[in-house]
Amino acid sequence: MCALAHVLEAAGLATVALISVRSVAERMRPPRALAAQFPLGRPLGRPNDPAFQHDVLRRAFALLDASSGPVLADHPEVIETETEPLACAIPARFDPSLPPAVDEAQALRAAYDRSVAARGGRTSVGRVADADAIPTIAAAFVRIADGEAWDAVGLPADPVQCAHDLRTYYEEAALALDADGAEPGRAEAWFYDVSEAGRTLLAARSAMRDAGAPFEFWFYLARGTR
Repeated sequence: MCALAHVLEAAGLATVALISVRSVAERMRPPRALAAQFPLGRPLGRPNDPAFQHDVLRRAFALLDASSGPVLADHPEVIETETEPLACAIPARFDPSLPPAVDEAQALRAAYDRSVAARGGRTSVGRVADADAIPTIAAAFVRIADGEAWDAVGLPADPVQCAHDLRTYYEEAALALDADGAEPGRAEAWFYDVSEAGRTLLAARSAMRDAGAPFEFWFYLARGTR
């Protein structure tokens, strides 16, 4: 976002960036930025709070009045990310012959289907594969974590896109398992710290890094907070 702001400004378009991680703006020095220390994925702060969100936008647009830059201002309120994992019960093992992450992904299918149905059929899974392929993707990451080359395990697309669909599948299943499933910090903690798939993805990330895989393919397997 900061780099894009410089490009747009060079083309004559005034910009204001909303920055969740202040150190990013300090390094990239966009022309105008409001450092709003809110949970990642919530650039305007509290959901369902129009007054708060309008205040964030008002402070951001006010930076356009600055006569020179770069300008870096801070929103006065900090919203801490909730890191306590969701209270989602992981289904019991069904097929002990499968890797735990694969067995788990299959067992969560009913919860995922309920979640999608409750939202009128809407899902963000499908960047590279549908829900039917999620156990296969999980199996591929198990093989990567065990030392196989990332480009030889049969992933349907690059690892980052596959990881996105895997994580999204789990977070959407969580909506049917916990009323607070929409909380980004808690859903992230549940996926990476509790689920077998999340732990497998982190192990695959480390294995790819150690094997010299391209940076963009291993680093972005997990969110920057990880």
